[in-house]
Amino acid sequence: MENKTEMESANLFASGIKDGIPVGLGYFAVAFALGITMKNAGITPLQGFLISALNNASAGEYAGVTMIAAHATLLETAMMVLTANARYLLMSTAFALKLSPKTKLWERVLMGFDLTDELFALGIRQKGYIAPKYYFGMMSVAIPGWAFGTMFGIIFGALLPARIVSALSVALFGMFLAVIIPETRNSRVIAVIVVCGFFFSWLASVLPGIREISEGVRMLVITIVISVIAALVHPVEEEENKA
Repeated sequence: MENKTEMESANLFASGIKDGIPVGLGYFAVAFALGITMKNAGITPLQGFLISALNNASAGEYAGVTMIAAHATLLETAMMVLTANARYLLMSTAFALKLSPKTKLWERVLMGFDLTDELFALGIRQKGYIAPKYYFGMMSVAIPGWAFGTMFGIIFGALLPARIVSALSVALFGMFLAVIIPETRNSRVIAVIVVCGFFFSWLASVLPGIREISEGVRMLVITIVISVIAALVHPVEEEENKA
């Protein structure tokens, strides 16, 4: 029985690595562009590596690096990063609902450390509860991809043509679409929610008065509104998580 359990854990971890490889490659590409921004802010390759290894958040890191380059105070930097990463408060709440009550505290904390948009999407789409070993497998690829991408971006970024750097900066968005589009084919409700998310995000970016609000706050409000409406119109039965 013990050998069977160990084999299942190994299979889950390997499955997580397999699903995490495209994420890690996407992170490497986007982090390369981030590394160029860090270099312009005077951050060394080692510092950039450590920052990305400990902060797996693209928008938050871009915001933090921008504040560092502007010689902002620690309080100003903290507030900017908090605003940029506000959506993770909602994501972590939704993610917690997909964890088994038997999930240990240290497993929850470790998964929460690397709760990124792409890993969140891959985890949520799993049938039933999310297995920690599966998520750890994804993390083992995603974190190095992001950290090493940043470091190499600082070292070699200036050698690449501007068009290539620009292309790298949008690679992650294409990968994220590849994660969510299959789910929209399987569920009309998810398809409607995704379309509404795109539409209202665009609308908030062009409406006078609203577009002046920081992107992080806009996304937080839009996410809350759409989530509440979706929950009221199409509530999810608790048994679905136990499948």
